[in-house]
Amino acid sequence: MGKPTGFMDYGREVSRAVEPGVRVGNFNEFHVHLSREKQQLQGARCMECGVPFCQSGMDICGMTSGCPLHNLVPEWNDLVYTGNWEQAYGRLMKTNSFPEFTSRVCPALCEAACTCGLNGEAVATKENEYAIIEYAYEQGIAGACPPRVRTGKRVAVVGSGPAGLAAADQLNKRGHSVTVYERSDRVGGLLMYGIPNMKLEKRIVDRKVKIMEEEGVTFLTGVDVGRDVKAGDLLKEYHRVVLACGSSNPRDINVPGRDAKGIYFAVDFLKANTKSLLDSGFEDGNYINTKGRNVVIIGGGDTGNDCVGTAIRHGCKSVTQIEMMPKAPDQRAEDNPWPEWPKVCKTDYGQEEAIAVFGHDPRIYETTVKEFVKDKDGGLKAVKTVKLAWERDAKTGRMVMKEVAGSEQTLPAEVVLIAAGFLGSQKYVADAFKVELNERTNVKTAPGAYETSVKNVFTAGDMHRGQSLVVWAIREGREAARAVDESLMGYSNLMVQ
Repeated sequence: MGKPTGFMDYGREVSRAVEPGVRVGNFNEFHVHLSREKQQLQGARCMECGVPFCQSGMDICGMTSGCPLHNLVPEWNDLVYTGNWEQAYGRLMKTNSFPEFTSRVCPALCEAACTCGLNGEAVATKENEYAIIEYAYEQGIAGACPPRVRTGKRVAVVGSGPAGLAAADQLNKRGHSVTVYERSDRVGGLLMYGIPNMKLEKRIVDRKVKIMEEEGVTFLTGVDVGRDVKAGDLLKEYHRVVLACGSSNPRDINVPGRDAKGIYFAVDFLKANTKSLLDSGFEDGNYINTKGRNVVIIGGGDTGNDCVGTAIRHGCKSVTQIEMMPKAPDQRAEDNPWPEWPKVCKTDYGQEEAIAVFGHDPRIYETTVKEFVKDKDGGLKAVKTVKLAWERDAKTGRMVMKEVAGSEQTLPAEVVLIAAGFLGSQKYVADAFKVELNERTNVKTAPGAYETSVKNVFTAGDMHRGQSLVVWAIREGREAARAVDESLMGYSNLMVQ
């Protein structure tokens, strides 16, 4: 422990966000990070606890507490403080394949479980992680390091999101020859087209993919396995196949008027936006433009928030975000103690921008959609909503949400974006490989395992566990890689945690 009194000597300090009214003028990342010297003082705040909850990744009351990757947080926080940046990079990469991604998009489960947060402010671990990985790139120590020996084993990874990339990265480091198949025109899956550019600039994804290519990973884009390529052909050509196709089957809203023109799934909206931005700077017009339109977003999660921020950058006339659940408390409730994940109301960047541009929070809680109202040409013109309330069901005794009589409201809307979550992977890939699915339509494996019901076919990420965080996808990819390696070699020296 470099500075025992660091948490008392220095206050928490994090990067400064560009003012909402300014940053909505572009799709760039918008944080101004601390100087290296100031960041080292943030490392000094870590107490190197005897029981480091920050790296535990435990399940407490159905929620994850601490880092699922079991990052060696106290070790590299201390190395940041002492200025041993290269050593800090080495410790960080022991457990995390892609800190350049997690330091930007992870909700910082480590910080929520930080002991300093019990009676004060958590250590700025996520920003320390960002400083470490960007230092490594600046100094040229994060470059390609191809394996010295190849095993002669070939592995196909289907899907290039965080789980697929993590599996490919680990298997390639082991010396196996890895080919990644991606149906889109760019590598990255969720990282490329599911997360807006202002949260994760795509040059960051391309930077890492280029290094992986230099290390020997082959990427094939525009190839849709199960349609363009037969599953049987992959199983003949490769010793093992890893399915990491994500959970990309969106949940729909089936109410009267659903066929109105102007209703889109959030995933399609975000993908088209990023693709047009990268292809032409929006010059091609191949995106869903919300400029001058009233936008209603159904869903209160991260994807809904990303839609809010994107719609505002287009110049929408108004934006409303509908959430079925009640507003979370502003402070921890007594039944939600540390180190549980804090179930408190979070105002994310998109909502901050809506408040700055329109003068009010865009969220409406305990509300659902009853009808999409069409104009005479079949286009969307409004959304009818109704308030919801929790009531005890007389038959089952369970608490259920029911409509509140007389609470109907009509909102003007020319564009609706459905961000209501996902219902598992798209079935055609599972059908092509004839793998068994579970009751949640995820690919089924034995508990804690990654091999599917089909010999030599493995799975990882959202396709396996359902919609989740990038950090969980990376962990699953790393663990699946170890399982594949063991099946190929009889043992594995790949570190997963």
